[in-house]
Amino acid sequence: MEGLERLMRVLLTGSDGYLGSLAGPALSDAGHEVTGLDTGFFRAGWLYTPPVRQIPVISRDLRTISHDDLDGFDAIVHMAELSNDPMGQLDPNLTHEINHQSTMRMVGIAKEVGISRFIYMSSCSVYGVATGADVTEEASFNPQTAYAECKMLVERDLAPLANDNFHPTFLRNSTAFGASPRMRMDIVLNNLCGHAKVNGEIRMQSDGTPWRPLVHGLDIAKAIQCVLAADPGVVHNQAFNVGSNEQNYQVKEIAEIVAGVFPGCELSFGDSTGDNRSYRVNFDKISTQLPGFSCDWNAERGAQQLASLFAAIDFNQEDFDGRRYTRLKQLQYLIDTAQVDAKLFWNPPADRVPA
Repeated sequence: MEGLERLMRVLLTGSDGYLGSLAGPALSDAGHEVTGLDTGFFRAGWLYTPPVRQIPVISRDLRTISHDDLDGFDAIVHMAELSNDPMGQLDPNLTHEINHQSTMRMVGIAKEVGISRFIYMSSCSVYGVATGADVTEEASFNPQTAYAECKMLVERDLAPLANDNFHPTFLRNSTAFGASPRMRMDIVLNNLCGHAKVNGEIRMQSDGTPWRPLVHGLDIAKAIQCVLAADPGVVHNQAFNVGSNEQNYQVKEIAEIVAGVFPGCELSFGDSTGDNRSYRVNFDKISTQLPGFSCDWNAERGAQQLASLFAAIDFNQEDFDGRRYTRLKQLQYLIDTAQVDAKLFWNPPADRVPA
């Protein structure tokens, strides 16, 4: 029977992304035989050279995955989607095609080739605007973006496919933060740290009252390891909010933590307009029902990690404002230079504009 001693052949989609570049080496270090799959949009975004062994990667668009790509694996950890809310709103139909339809196509192939474990990287953003008590896994969905709507749809369509031989698990991640070799500067704590480092100030456009749960990328990798190690009966067709009750923050609290870590950083707030997503999340289920899981990081430690890293690599304005660490800017660059077409398929080399 599968259990704590079982090591697996794992396919990690989105392995070259912000979270994938942390999860791949972590799963490999845990003893799993890990292969990545990634189309390569963000391979230019090395913030630093990781001090860990990287995993082999299949260069493939999620929409073109075949039976041969999936055959022989015991588990899939699925991260490969359009991950930026502004990009999703720019072309909601394309977001649905990639994030929802192509994911479900891959699920069908996975079942046909006999893959038993499927870990889907969902998101707490499915809760959208939530009022009242902290939301549990039983709360109603209220997605506010195409990205979050696709997460909801995949969960809806994937859950009924579970059976004795196929064990899906849904990890509803909090907003990620922290250092990664394939860095993202377009998520809240990382973005605030970037402003504090290169500008010496944080000017909030809102009053900072909305609530956000945060979780470090390494703690997300830890949650994946715990799911793979758990007996199938524990995680079969289960959703887990990923984070900790202590890491529900108002955005203004995140800004205050960051400003306190970067000496001399000035902090100011705007009015209450802007992004209205607000939700406090309950993490009792993952802390009590997923063996071995707890968060090792909090916002202050994450901000300190980034402050130390930025100092070590001389992180500057060009790094912060450039395309390499902002998903929407990088994708727009690939489109503008004809390296990919309007549907984000790679063009043949002869058709590309020189970079």
